[in-house]
Amino acid sequence: MSDASTSEKKPGGHTIVIRANGHRVRVIHGGVTMADTQAALTLSETGLPDVVYFPREHVNMARLERSAHTSHCPFKGDASYFHLRTEAGLIENAVWSYEEPFEQVGQIRGYLAFYTSRVDRIDQTS
Repeated sequence: MSDASTSEKKPGGHTIVIRANGHRVRVIHGGVTMADTQAALTLSETGLPDVVYFPREHVNMARLERSAHTSHCPFKGDASYFHLRTEAGLIENAVWSYEEPFEQVGQIRGYLAFYTSRVDRIDQTS
């Protein structure tokens, strides 16, 4: 596993750092594992909590349904969203992805991130 990280300093002191996360990270909701990886990336951005990005191949894609919702970040680009399918129904826009991020944060291209407030837990272990 690479210890490489990317740091991008933006105007006004805004910084984004992306680093390989060597821990096992899992997303669990309703007792079901939605994602499980040891190849996550952690994105640290000025003024925001760290976000864990999961490689698609380590996410249960059968549980995701593409949403029509999009958003734009001036530092990362346009985000696409997914609803999370659970036994209790859909959790709307619970997951996002930068499928064509700006070059400076290209490492997260195609990775998926889960809103911590919309899933039961995101566990990080050794």
